[in-house]
Amino acid sequence: MKGFFRLLARFVPPYKRYLALNVLFNALAAVLTLFSFALIIPILEMLFGLNTQTYAFMPWGSGKVDTVVTNNFYYYVQCIIERYGQSTALAAIALALVVMTGLKTGSAYMSAFFMIPIRTGVVRDIRNQIYAKIVSLPIGFFSNERKGDVMARMSGDVTEVENSIMSSLDMMFKNPIMIIACLGMMIAVSWQLTVFVLVLLPVAGGIMGAVGKCLKRVSLEGQNQWGVMLSNIEETIGGLRIVKAFNAEGKVRRRFEGENERYRSIVTRMNRRYELAHPMSEFLGTATIAIVLWFGGTLILSGTSAITAPKFIYYMVIFYNIINPAKDLSKASYAIQRGMASMQRIDKILNADNPIRDPEQPQRLPALTQGITYHDVRFRYGDAWVIDGVTLHIARGATVALVGQSGSGKTTLADLLPRFYDVQQGSIAIDGIDIRKLAVADLRALMGNVNQEAILFNDTFYNNITFGVDHATHEQVEQAARIANAYDFIMASEQGFDTNIGDRGCKLSGGQRQRVSIARAILKNPPILILDEATSALDTESEHLVQEALNHLMEGRTTLVIAHRLSTIKNADLICVMQDGRIVERGTHDQLMARGGSYKHLVDMQTF
Repeated sequence: MKGFFRLLARFVPPYKRYLALNVLFNALAAVLTLFSFALIIPILEMLFGLNTQTYAFMPWGSGKVDTVVTNNFYYYVQCIIERYGQSTALAAIALALVVMTGLKTGSAYMSAFFMIPIRTGVVRDIRNQIYAKIVSLPIGFFSNERKGDVMARMSGDVTEVENSIMSSLDMMFKNPIMIIACLGMMIAVSWQLTVFVLVLLPVAGGIMGAVGKCLKRVSLEGQNQWGVMLSNIEETIGGLRIVKAFNAEGKVRRRFEGENERYRSIVTRMNRRYELAHPMSEFLGTATIAIVLWFGGTLILSGTSAITAPKFIYYMVIFYNIINPAKDLSKASYAIQRGMASMQRIDKILNADNPIRDPEQPQRLPALTQGITYHDVRFRYGDAWVIDGVTLHIARGATVALVGQSGSGKTTLADLLPRFYDVQQGSIAIDGIDIRKLAVADLRALMGNVNQEAILFNDTFYNNITFGVDHATHEQVEQAARIANAYDFIMASEQGFDTNIGDRGCKLSGGQRQRVSIARAILKNPPILILDEATSALDTESEHLVQEALNHLMEGRTTLVIAHRLSTIKNADLICVMQDGRIVERGTHDQLMARGGSYKHLVDMQTF
């Protein structure tokens, strides 16, 4: 339960006002419960004629509070009996029982009323924190994680926390108050019986706690397996074209069925243990009541106890009202163990280390005046260096192209500039300032990206083009679309710029998606451009038109271009040929062609 209380300490403080009101009404409900059941004693005594004592009114404050209250209560009951008869007195006590029960249930409702904002608020806060963390984590984190598993933690695990931990909050705060209040009254009625009860209850609690620990372990297995299944579903939907093209429906179906069967097996074990909670707690509770009933009855029959038969029945009623909260507490404990397993998976994201951090005192870069310098940069994902000792200067306003075979490190070298990853050796500087000394948001505000794969969102043309630009006018959006050669097909769609393009732009062709992506970069109008195969998905005519637009856009801007189509970077100020993470050749197109090295070989292969 330590983890549960740590969870409360993390998320509940903003709702302490609701928590205080919840505790207040729970305490009020407990007190009203005890006093409403206390009315049973005079009812029983009147029915069986056990109390023949004559009572006189005692002034309030003339003795112990409980003595005065009890005496005067019996005095008023005696007066009612003398004036109206036993039947009327019984009806009055019964009416008082109904009124107090109404107040008790009203207090119980108000306690739940103030608990609901805590439950819903904490779950909202957890979701917000996970999403904020996902957005802030570096790209490298998701290289080692299944996307489906991350989605499972944000959806299934958070739902499990809501259904188990948050739904148990009311019981966790209400039941201990009820148990403490009932125990206090039980001690007042008979301390001997209460000592006997306190010896029995920890035994039952220990048995139920052992089952709860097993439940947490199995629940963690279940949530992990659910993440594997979601990853499988996400991969299958994303690669459905390949699945069908290779007639692999049977293979992916068998793989999913196997994972689904493992999940079913885990959930079966978990639910069987969970369902064991109620019958076990009911059996142990009944056994405990039977033992207490035997022990208390023996004391009364032997005449060695001061407790009377009506008080013993009242004691058993109170004790029964401990059993139900104790059973609910055990069920809540099982649910919390299940939810803590999900919270453990959520914390793997929330506690993940983010190496891409802002410096404590970030420096400012008012404007790009000199350029970008890579100095002896080294970077690796695993054991082998992907970038191995690259030194490169990109002057302000210059266009530098990176060419080479796939896997030579071109994209990685570009990704180091906006700090998608951090260099492991060496440095990258803008105007002589190490980029790690700049705020990440300020650094990335300098750059516009067009990727090899056009990354678009399930939204309208307009919102995709203005993504990341808050105050663009409609005229600026149209102008960006015209420059990117996207205006015509946008206006030909059903609702123009307000047309939804589908998931990842699935309603568009590859060339159209790329031109929308280029329009987005054009609208941002940044001083630094990173073009990673920006024209790779375009047909020949569109490539020519967009390349002209990009050439116009790149004028006066610092541009890093990654290209396989070497015709698109013929006019670059500097072309760097990369091989195995190193720059093996650099120069202009004419210089490299005259040299007759790797670059000329690449050009000749494309010409052929």
